[in-house]
Amino acid sequence: MTLDRIETIIIGGGQARLATSYWLKQHGREHLVLERASQPGHAWRQRWDSFTLVTPNWMFRLPGAEYNGDSPGGFMPRDAIVATFEDYAASNALPVLYGVDVTAVEPLAGRLRYLVRTQEKECEAQNVVAATGLFQRAKIPAFATGLPSEVLQLPSEQYRNPAGLPPGAVLVVGSGQSGCQIAEELRKSGRRVFLSVGTCGRAPRRYRGKDIFDWLEMIHFVDRTTEMLPSSKARFAPNPHVSGAGGGHDLNLHQFARDGITLLGHLRGATDERMGLALDLHESLAKSDQFEAHLLGMIDAAIARSGIDAPEEVRPVLRYGYDQQQIAELDIEAAGIGSVIWAAGYSFDFGLVKLPVTDGDGFPLQQRGVTGYPGLYFVGLPYLHTQKSGLLVGVGDDAAFIAEHIAVTQGMP
Repeated sequence: MTLDRIETIIIGGGQARLATSYWLKQHGREHLVLERASQPGHAWRQRWDSFTLVTPNWMFRLPGAEYNGDSPGGFMPRDAIVATFEDYAASNALPVLYGVDVTAVEPLAGRLRYLVRTQEKECEAQNVVAATGLFQRAKIPAFATGLPSEVLQLPSEQYRNPAGLPPGAVLVVGSGQSGCQIAEELRKSGRRVFLSVGTCGRAPRRYRGKDIFDWLEMIHFVDRTTEMLPSSKARFAPNPHVSGAGGGHDLNLHQFARDGITLLGHLRGATDERMGLALDLHESLAKSDQFEAHLLGMIDAAIARSGIDAPEEVRPVLRYGYDQQQIAELDIEAAGIGSVIWAAGYSFDFGLVKLPVTDGDGFPLQQRGVTGYPGLYFVGLPYLHTQKSGLLVGVGDDAAFIAEHIAVTQGMP
């Protein structure tokens, strides 16, 4: 087995590793990106056919390729996103090796270097940048194995379109951005839809004459740091549900109820024919309502302080979800459910780094991506610096910081 030496290895895919590679190249630093997938934009390729960005195009800020098209307020569709990543990797001649699965990163005894193990070979690096992200494995509970074998189960990244599902009703588990958008598409296709609701917040697509993200930028909402959150676990809270499809529109669980989607509480378990449900639907709906009210209150206060000329707006108060009866059990056969789509979020694991680098929540211990171990970095995660550290609008700034840190410290032994 050969042992290669290289200055910096970046592990992982997506915008974080591309942005870091871009900036290292600007500094003239030797590096290599190891990507498990076979081509650029893998995570985006896993989205459903009609997927679009939820954030406006102006927030697409890959370094050196910031959006400059004629639709800054539009929402880029999946295929255009993938094409952008393909072009970015090619036009910048980024040194990416595809189809390489990293299995471990280990410190080399007595040396400020790391051994990066893959399934085929080992590499020695002075610096390792982990860009694996938070969205590593779909959360699917163990009791899912208790569902009838004839019911198709898919994590949300494997859903493509309504026609790809077997006949029958669909249970969507999770009311974050993916779950709500998929549930809406299924309902519009004529499917009967059941939606197990979580505590994800809601935001309007537009408010007082602007897209919601224009206001969030103004009030520095995505510039929040961990210290500004109610708890460290709030770092992993889902983003509020809103849609970019069809030019962008609201997603509202109460409207879902009015349109015929059956809202359910959290799943508690499953036997062969029945699913147990928590009676917490109304509580979850209240949290979503409260999130929107609090967010709009922040925006209103900022508009007043700044003296911005923005027309006042009174949002409609919908309560249809509260009219739905809460049920403790769902008969799968009687409901005609032929598919279950798991959209309840993702788990993460940084265990490939064989050092004590995570806190009690499993999140990396670091300062803006710089760990306490010389040459070991993280990039592409929310709240490494601010919330937008994990978003297209902010990952480039964090990548630039890490690349500069690497460039400055290369004289160290």
